[in-house]
Amino acid sequence: MTRHEVYDAVVAGAGPAGAVAALVLARAGRRVALVDEPPGLVTGAHKVGESLPSAAASLLRDLNLWPGGVETHLRSTGMYVSWGSPTLNERGPVQDPYGPGWQLDRLRFDAFLREAAHAAGAEPLRGRAVDAADDGPCLRLLVRQGHGTRELRCAWAVDATGRRAVLARRRAVRRRQDRLVAAHVLMPRHQPSGVGESDQEARTVVEAVPGGWWYTTLTPVGRIVAHLTDPDLAGPGLRTPDGFLQGALRTRYIGDRLTAGDLTDPPAPCWSAAHGLRRTPYGGRGWIAAGDAALAFDPLSSQGILTALHSGARAGLATALCLAGAPPRPVLASYTDFLDGVAAAYVRHHTEAYAAETRWPELPFWQRRAAVRRRARQGPRD
Repeated sequence: MTRHEVYDAVVAGAGPAGAVAALVLARAGRRVALVDEPPGLVTGAHKVGESLPSAAASLLRDLNLWPGGVETHLRSTGMYVSWGSPTLNERGPVQDPYGPGWQLDRLRFDAFLREAAHAAGAEPLRGRAVDAADDGPCLRLLVRQGHGTRELRCAWAVDATGRRAVLARRRAVRRRQDRLVAAHVLMPRHQPSGVGESDQEARTVVEAVPGGWWYTTLTPVGRIVAHLTDPDLAGPGLRTPDGFLQGALRTRYIGDRLTAGDLTDPPAPCWSAAHGLRRTPYGGRGWIAAGDAALAFDPLSSQGILTALHSGARAGLATALCLAGAPPRPVLASYTDFLDGVAAAYVRHHTEAYAAETRWPELPFWQRRAAVRRRARQGPRD
């Protein structure tokens, strides 16, 4: 059975981009539904994308979400990098003009943003957005709830469904940068019980290897360890708990950050798409994309959450302006200019970062990144 409800706006997806868009719309006095997937649909017991640069503080203040959104998370103390050299080099927060950022418990951070949106008046709606269709002056958004479907009608919809891009996938062209994937685990924090078991190193460690790269960082709920590679280069052993752990231990530096407690009963790795991608246009009649539905980054950039917050806030404002009677074309043009600028800066930094690693130019992973650099001026492709 399908039920019909009418809203000024529906935000599909309740991650950082969606929650902030719903918050902005609710504060503008609009009736807005925030569609949030049930917990059972979230894969794994953690969520990657844990680095929040300190530049986010200004936006969080503007949204009246400071400091509650980050005060209980870990301050980043910098980074150690083995990239382009076998040496581990330190990069401290002093190199960031805004100072140290944060390492987040993403599940808790995302919940904080959702609660702020709900407190502002956004109506929570459990379900999974699965499709959208034009219906005259309105959009019809279908939301799956258990064995039934709920139909929402709205003047505007914000697509914040991540890389699934429920609205944008049929309305925009996807340009994918490469095929990067991430295998990742969360090692729960252990109380030290002996020498060598304390895990207090809060610096992120990034290490390039012949088949890709690894990183590890400490978060409030444990240590995240991740390997970034291409699907065809990921051996079957990497998909098992012991195989993933052994892969981490074979690195020069990542394995050194694991404690004795991490080596017992390791968790199974989760897998996530990690390639850069871009969908254009970012919006059209009655819809706008934010976060990864519009622009997704290689994790090497550490800019994913910051961009999600900014794009969510701007998408919410753009939608509110259109609902108030502003002509959509210039509003969407301004939003496009913003995201185009972000995308250009990302491509430039991505090109520079991968060009700095020159030790294995004959190996497939690094050959492919060289090809991406050669295509950079034409932008990512499908």
